[in-house]
Amino acid sequence: MRYSAGGVMDAARRLIADGRANFAVMTALCTPVALTLTAFAIDEGSLYNERRAAQSIVDLAAITAAANINKAQQAVLTTLKDNGITSVAVQQQGTNIVPTASKAVVEVVPGRYSGVSSIAAGSRFEAGKLPYNAVQVSMKKLGTLYFAASVMAPPVIGTTATASAQPAAAFSVGSRLASVNGGILNALLGALLGGNLSLSVMDYNSLISADVDVLSFTDALATQLRLTGVTYSDVLGSKATVGQIATAMANVPGLDRTAKLALQTLALSATNSVKIPLSHLVDLGSVGSLGLGQKPAGLSVSASAMSMLSAAAALANGTNKVTVDLGATIPGLTSTTLQVAIGEPMQSSPWLAVGELGTVVRTAQTRIKLNASVGIGNGNNGNGFGNGTGNGTAGINLGGGVKLLAVNLPLNIEVAYAEAKLTDISCPTGRSSIKVSIAAQPGVVAAHLADSNASGFADFGKPQSFSDADIADVSLKMMLINLNLLQIKGSSAFSVTSMAPTNLTFSATEIANKAIKTVSTKNLTQSLTASLVNNLSLTVNALGLGLDATTLLGTVKPAVTTLLNSVTAPVDNLVYNVLAVLGVHVGEADVRVTGATCGRSVLVQ
Repeated sequence: MRYSAGGVMDAARRLIADGRANFAVMTALCTPVALTLTAFAIDEGSLYNERRAAQSIVDLAAITAAANINKAQQAVLTTLKDNGITSVAVQQQGTNIVPTASKAVVEVVPGRYSGVSSIAAGSRFEAGKLPYNAVQVSMKKLGTLYFAASVMAPPVIGTTATASAQPAAAFSVGSRLASVNGGILNALLGALLGGNLSLSVMDYNSLISADVDVLSFTDALATQLRLTGVTYSDVLGSKATVGQIATAMANVPGLDRTAKLALQTLALSATNSVKIPLSHLVDLGSVGSLGLGQKPAGLSVSASAMSMLSAAAALANGTNKVTVDLGATIPGLTSTTLQVAIGEPMQSSPWLAVGELGTVVRTAQTRIKLNASVGIGNGNNGNGFGNGTGNGTAGINLGGGVKLLAVNLPLNIEVAYAEAKLTDISCPTGRSSIKVSIAAQPGVVAAHLADSNASGFADFGKPQSFSDADIADVSLKMMLINLNLLQIKGSSAFSVTSMAPTNLTFSATEIANKAIKTVSTKNLTQSLTASLVNNLSLTVNALGLGLDATTLLGTVKPAVTTLLNSVTAPVDNLVYNVLAVLGVHVGEADVRVTGATCGRSVLVQ
């Protein structure tokens, strides 16, 4: 079939005319769909902005709640109201409330947040875990649809935020020296440090009164250990000798000349080469993440120079025992030998810590064994007993042919660790109103006037065993018998076990002044040594001679008790001060808070 040129042109013109008509039809059909899609896009963009606005409000509510954790729900509702969300239903954990067009739903869950990197991010917040340091706020509300409301239900906008405010305090537990005896301290510290000390009472008093900035001490220690570009925790994660620790303390700015020279002398005298884990001495908590030279805002961390040095010396000694021969330096005693064993503090508890609620510091468990001979003169010794020379032997004539030749004091004391736990930090009206609460508990005390098993003295994993000790030597002159040495044995025990924690509250002023507060057991109302002496039970080996032991003991015991009571004061003073050097006391614990901050509330999730 043939087509003419004119026919082809006519067909083309008809096709073009038909295409225009098809396009008009297509446009008419597609325009509603396009308008609908545009409406959905506008609604979607609006919902996105609404979701972002809701998230911002929930973030702010979580931050406010964490800063007011004791009134978290009220803080959240107030924040929502201030930001235009006035109608809110509060949903309790474990329930489900559906939001409506007129009412949003909010859930406020307090808990505990840990920023430890080894914990998965989604597991760092634990709902309901005490003590609280974080709040999780969740909100549900219906979104607003401007164009699509006629064809679909409004979607639920859900947002969640977790904020944490981690208050922290720097605190320590220990005991102060009641009095300073340079000879005893030189002997004991010298034994712990492995050297010979000759510090004066003035030197020790300067160390007792001096405070060391712990962060500056860590800076100086990093220089000693040649650590650069590290954090405080990195330094405390290493080890150092007591000599290095004393040198670093001496290099801390602000110490007076006497304290500085005393520390330098101690550092030079220390031959103990044991390297102690510094984390057992100090735990800086979150402050440890700061780089060397940086200081946390509003938080002072300081410690007594003497207490820090004693704690380091105790850690360096570990579970070894030290023996100190004090000779006749104690009034009323002709010889005194002292043995000390120190149990290592619990791994999870340092001596000084910067931490949040629940942080615990403890002293070391300590054992003391003291063997002393009580002086018996050749004249009237002030105890009401005259001298007798019936058999040519010096002693106290008790009458009836009985003479007291010697009296011994075998004293054994064990003090369990004292503990201080940070229980609360609050700032009711700002930093100036900060209050820190510490639950402090003295160490349980067990004392024996008896012989102890020497092999188990330094083994804190086992209890000590005790037996009757030689308390007195007497001579007995009868008609036909002259017994020059008759031994009186005996023992007694004393313990304080019912000690409950005592809550101590430190105000902002007391923290600034670094005040020390003491808790003590009410059961310990008298001299420790006197308690043992007055409960002393004596026995005598009559050697099969038919002696009346009851009569003999009735004569000897009052004299022995009187003599022992005459030395209880100096013995108590010795025991208390030896323990204080090691940071513990019988039935007492000193607690000091040197800095605290309520923390800054920040979003964590």
